[in-house]
Amino acid sequence: MPTYAYACTSCGHAFDAVQSFSDDALTTCPECGGALRKQYGSIGVTFNGSGFYRTDSRGGPAGTAKDSASSKTESSTSTTPAPAKTPASS
Repeated sequence: MPTYAYACTSCGHAFDAVQSFSDDALTTCPECGGALRKQYGSIGVTFNGSGFYRTDSRGGPAGTAKDSASSKTESSTSTTPAPAKTPASS
């Protein structure tokens, strides 16, 4: 169930209430009995990363997101051999 933020227009008392979508909005302040106003904040969901843009899933000319991702993985593998282990000296 969603949580809604309310603030009183008379005394400024602010609180959160867990309500169902079908519940009516609260109208009276529990502190002073004044009128309540719903508070609206920023959205709680953000989409980050690849796959959220129109060009991310399309093939096409070189330089698209799909081509650059595959070139990054190919260039990240190293062809330099690991240093040889030497016996510990006593």
